Amino acid sequence: MAKIKTNKGLIIVESPTKAKTIGRFLGDDFKIESSYGHVRDLPKSKLGIDIEHNFEPQYIIPKKAQKNANNLKKLALKASRVILATDEDREGEAIAWHLAKLMDLKDYDRITFHEITPEAIKQALESPRKIDERLVDAQQARRVLDRLVGYELSPFLWQKIRRGLSAGRVQSVALKLIVDREKERQNFQAEEYWSISAIFEKIKKSIHFESQLFSINNKTLDKFYIKNQKQAEEIEKEIKDYNEFIVSDIKKQETKKSPLPPFTTSTLQQDASKKLRFSARQTMRLAQMLYEGQDLGNGSIGLITYMRTDSLNIAASAISKCREIIINEFGKESLPDSARYYKNKSKG
Repeated sequence: MAKIKTNKGLIIVESPTKAKTIGRFLGDDFKIESSYGHVRDLPKSKLGIDIEHNFEPQYIIPKKAQKNANNLKKLALKASRVILATDEDREGEAIAWHLAKLMDLKDYDRITFHEITPEAIKQALESPRKIDERLVDAQQARRVLDRLVGYELSPFLWQKIRRGLSAGRVQSVALKLIVDREKERQNFQAEEYWSISAIFEKIKKSIHFESQLFSINNKTLDKFYIKNQKQAEEIEKEIKDYNEFIVSDIKKQETKKSPLPPFTTSTLQQDASKKLRFSARQTMRLAQMLYEGQDLGNGSIGLITYMRTDSLNIAASAISKCREIIINEFGKESLPDSARYYKNKSKG
């Protein structure tokens, strides 16, 4: 029997929120559906990795995904064009690959976008590609390693320590590093040292400033020069015998501070933890909501670019808009002559 095609294209994304936002931009030309994350995964009841045959993963459709998976298969049969629009990272690429396998797609388009805006969606639709098998392989390698370490090592922890503990590809190594550092801390030999500081007042003016003792008789003191309280008190007594102190030199200099580069995944999480006390999970959940879209009064629209990235690159259109806002809000004198471009620094 021949497949019955409709005039509508089918676009599949991960989440319903993302589907809703994209649906606003595309009108009636496309049907937007959500995969609700992964449609296939490794079984929970067993290892699910064929160790004897090149560590081949044995995927199944989880029970909670069965109904949606069947629906997507039916919609794909009717669609004039199937477009896989999952996230651009390796997890999103793997979801697109699983969808293609699930629906037995021979003809499909794969699109990605850094932001959920009408311009970005239109540009992505104009330049589709096929699934990047290298990203899929990278995700599968990570998933297989997670499973091998977790399912093989966790039961060992249950026997030796207590039931319920889990071992992971990352957390096990991180725990090893923490233990090594703790051993270093415990083996550290503390050494006593003292420092001396004084608060000075300028004569005839109520100007106060603090200064550190850094040299005696023109000899610069190292960190451990003052070894105990008795020595510190002797030096303090000698200093107090002076009635006046002279500021012998004042240096003035201009410093230039550059704006920080755009957030990457790690710097976003670090800043949110430091300034807002957010956990990494909370930060990424909120960032996901901002990326997928929020209603600002005229319907849902994406507010940030994709948050799982190590790239510092900013789209030319975004830079142009930022420069436009600077002129309108702060005047032309506040606009730099040229835009700033950031590059990733990597020793590797």
